[in-house]
Amino acid sequence: MKFACCSLMGLPFRPVEGEAGRRFRQTKTSVVHFRKTEHSGGMIRLEALRVFVIVASEGNIRAAARRIGRTPSAVSMTLKQLEAEIGAPLFATDRKNSLTELGRFVLETARAQIAGFDRMIAAIRARAEGRVGQLAVACVPSIAATLMPGLIDGFLAERPGVELELLDADSAAVAELVESGEVDLGIAARPAPGRVLRFRPLLADGFMVICPATSPLAAGTGPLAWEALAGERLIRNGASDRLEAPACRALSAAAPLMVRNVTSLLAMVAAGLGITLLPALAVARLPEGLVGRPLADREARREVGLIERSDAPRSPAAEAFIARLEVEAAALARRLARGDPPAAQGR
Repeated sequence: MKFACCSLMGLPFRPVEGEAGRRFRQTKTSVVHFRKTEHSGGMIRLEALRVFVIVASEGNIRAAARRIGRTPSAVSMTLKQLEAEIGAPLFATDRKNSLTELGRFVLETARAQIAGFDRMIAAIRARAEGRVGQLAVACVPSIAATLMPGLIDGFLAERPGVELELLDADSAAVAELVESGEVDLGIAARPAPGRVLRFRPLLADGFMVICPATSPLAAGTGPLAWEALAGERLIRNGASDRLEAPACRALSAAAPLMVRNVTSLLAMVAAGLGITLLPALAVARLPEGLVGRPLADREARREVGLIERSDAPRSPAAEAFIARLEVEAAALARRLARGDPPAAQGR
């Protein structure tokens, strides 16, 4: 008699090692397809194969029935149906303590197929629940330094199977990375309108005037009004270009230098090439030789939020990351509202 196993199919269930009864009950509709012969009904349920494997392992029906939480008569009926579907006996005796040659083959094959099926279901569930997968996030450097360490530490502790990539760039570049699909999520200032992007605000921070420690502007400690900056040479950056105050526009119009990278920008200020304006989070830790004073203009604020493509669904991993992001961002927003200095986080 010819006998061949072709494929496994079944409804999802959560495999639990050592809980055979639970596995048994959760796979009632799963089936194995066999090549049909003159003796075969053509379809075998995964439930029946699980019962067979357990009976063969236990050596008798009563022990198997206790293990899977069924009556002996129900287990016996399942075995009879399985043998009828296959078209040949699997046990050499009615006591079910000895297998036929075919029974030994089915036992070996079924164990391998059931283990593979369980691994497949576990992998599907893990990806569906966001416990494995890939996620790419782009954010501005100030967020990378202050918000991301603690957020990523907690996220990866909960989901060690997720492969996370973090890129830092200015707000314009972050929006481009999200729009092009190179990253899944962005955290930056509000992008320009008219793009295939959606923006959800998370927090806002005020601006700081950054100057050399030798500058007259460094003499005080309080906020600086726009008038105090008259006559200063501004070094523009991506964040300062978003400010709409007329006084800032005038300073920008006369600025001969634009620097996007924050590290390079601060080096230029330290070298005495001018002053600059940066969001408070961007200068949580200033290099030696530089001083930061708050800008008095309360309207001069940077709004930071989540950027996504409006036409792209979120992956489970992205959903989990966003949930943690919202909690961490809210905590940082409260610290900023209290006037607490932002700092890098982590363990």
